[in-house]
Amino acid sequence: MGRGSIEALASLIRPRSSVICSRFVKGRDLTAGDYQLNWRKLQQVGLNAYEARSYLVLMGHPRFKALELAARAHVPRQKIYEVLDSLVEKGFAGVVQEKTKLFSAVDPSLAIPGYLARRTKAMQNELTDQARLATGLIEDLRAAFLEGQDGRGTLDFLNLVNDPTQTAIHYRRMLASVSSDYAEFSRPPFAVDPLDEQLVRDAAGRGVACRLLIEAGPIDTEHGERLKEYCNAGVEIRFLDRLPLKLALFDKKCGLVALLDPVLTKPSWTALVFEHNGFAEAMAGLFESYWCRGQRGASE
Repeated sequence: MGRGSIEALASLIRPRSSVICSRFVKGRDLTAGDYQLNWRKLQQVGLNAYEARSYLVLMGHPRFKALELAARAHVPRQKIYEVLDSLVEKGFAGVVQEKTKLFSAVDPSLAIPGYLARRTKAMQNELTDQARLATGLIEDLRAAFLEGQDGRGTLDFLNLVNDPTQTAIHYRRMLASVSSDYAEFSRPPFAVDPLDEQLVRDAAGRGVACRLLIEAGPIDTEHGERLKEYCNAGVEIRFLDRLPLKLALFDKKCGLVALLDPVLTKPSWTALVFEHNGFAEAMAGLFESYWCRGQRGASE
C-alpha cells in the first residue's frame, strides 16, 4: 500500500465516500463503512478512539515515526506518544529502535487474544481481591444493619426476595447451619439446584435427616449418577409428577417458599424467606402430605 492510501485510510474519520485498500485481509478492499465498523469494534474491545485510529493506520504501513503517525491518524501531536505507549503496553504495537524510534502494528491474531487474556486475568485478580475484602465487610455491615433494625435480621419472620442470587444466599446460609432436619420440594428453574449443591451432602454427612422431593422429568446420565451419590450419602429422594411450589424447610422452624409469578411472560420466582414456627409447622405438614405420595427412584 502506498502512502497516499494510508492517508486516505486515516482521513475516513471525516465523512467521505472513498474506498481504502488495507492489509486487514489480503487483497480485500475496505469501504468507509468497513473502516468505521472496525474502528468501533476496536473501541468495544478496549482501545480508546485515538488508539483504535492509530492501530488501523499502523496496519497499513510497515513502520511509522510517531509524529508521522500523528498526522496520518489525526491524533494531536502532544498525545501521540501517550497513545503509542498505551498501544505497546496493550500489545497492539511494537517498537523498532533505529536512528529514530519507529513503531509497527502487531498482527491482530496475536494482539487481540493476548490483550483479552491479560485483561481477563487482571479482572479475575480484581474480583478475587474484592471477594476477599467483601467477606469481612459483610460481617461488619450486617452487624450494623441488625443494630439499626433493633435486632431484627433478614430472617426474622417474613422477607420477600425477587433476586435469584439473593435467594441462593438465603438458601445456602440456612443449609449451612441446619442441625437436624432438611426437606425440600425441588423443581426448575433453580436459584440453587440441590443436586449440584455440596452443602446438601455436607448436611447429610453430619447426621442431618435430608429429604428431597423432586418434580419428575427427564434425567440425563450425569444427574442419574449424582442421584446415586446423594442416596449413598444418606439423602432420601422421591419423585412426584407435579409440585405446586418450591419449598425448603430447615429444622422445622425456618425456610423459604418460592411461587411462580403467573403474570410475567418469562417465568420468574418470588421467594418468601421465613423464620416462624407456626408457618414452618404448616409447611412441614404440606411437605409430609406430598412426600407420602412420592415414588422412590430406581437408584434407591
